Amino acid sequence: MSTTDPITPNNNYYLSQTLTGHKRAISSLKFSSDGRLLASSSADKTIRTYSTSTNAVVHEFSGHDQGVSDASFSTDSRFLISASDDKTLRLWDVTTGTLLKTLHGHTNYVFCANFNPQSNMIVSGSFDETVRIWDVKSGKCLKVLPAHSDPVTAVDYSRDGNMIVSSSYDGLCRIWDASTGHCIKTFIDDDNPPVSYVKFAPNGKFILVGTLDNTLRLWNIATGKFIKTYTGHVNSKYCISATFSVTNGKYIVSGSEDNCVYLWDLQSRKVVQKLEGHTDNVIAVACSPTENIIASGSLGNDKSIKIWTQQKREDS
Repeated sequence: MSTTDPITPNNNYYLSQTLTGHKRAISSLKFSSDGRLLASSSADKTIRTYSTSTNAVVHEFSGHDQGVSDASFSTDSRFLISASDDKTLRLWDVTTGTLLKTLHGHTNYVFCANFNPQSNMIVSGSFDETVRIWDVKSGKCLKVLPAHSDPVTAVDYSRDGNMIVSSSYDGLCRIWDASTGHCIKTFIDDDNPPVSYVKFAPNGKFILVGTLDNTLRLWNIATGKFIKTYTGHVNSKYCISATFSVTNGKYIVSGSEDNCVYLWDLQSRKVVQKLEGHTDNVIAVACSPTENIIASGSLGNDKSIKIWTQQKREDS
């Protein structure tokens, strides 16, 4: 099947499984780069990892004193970093489930964190309006970037590790030189809506930006202009993640405040599927890098993670 074919009825996503266990809202979902594990973070102060082959829980990571807003795997899948309202980041061993280091320095809730592709640095963003860069081996903070004038909502490393992108309620997305910490570029929309999410495209040439005016945009980094707009979902309140699905065609996937997951064709910008099943706002989504699997996580009236695949269940 050609990778440019739109989603047709034979490759729609269907609900495969619902994972319960977290006691409060799901805040983030991430697949490991080898596709073998899924990590979830929650307002219940814990992080969980699941085997993607069985959907069974592998480890529960406890230790944070407040809710966890984000958790990310290192590129080599050896580590997890978690970001919490207790103002710390925690570095965990994925295989054993043990705590390796607690990173202190942020002066307010830590909202987002990611590893660089080399897995030796961590970037974090906080309600203290800074972006921090940390050394994995020592757990020391290497740089504090006075990045924004409002809480930082997302941070991401580019594929080569040379750039960091950050977003904030201040309406800005900023690109930073990862080694010097200098701001290379600032992106701002004319209407200046709060930016709730940002992520580099897999090819490193674009950033996907979510704003609290119910819109996702794809910006060209080189030109500083947005080239695609994706709408139809609801996002005016929460920091909802969005991502790229690249295992079978190219799609944009996002959560929504109408309890659904939306899939758009990347090129045509058309909504090609809307996944229904959650009973509260969907604020976390992730796509497997190796298989046609979407994971979605929902707020506190639901608390579940749903696994969507292109095979129909026998009973559905």
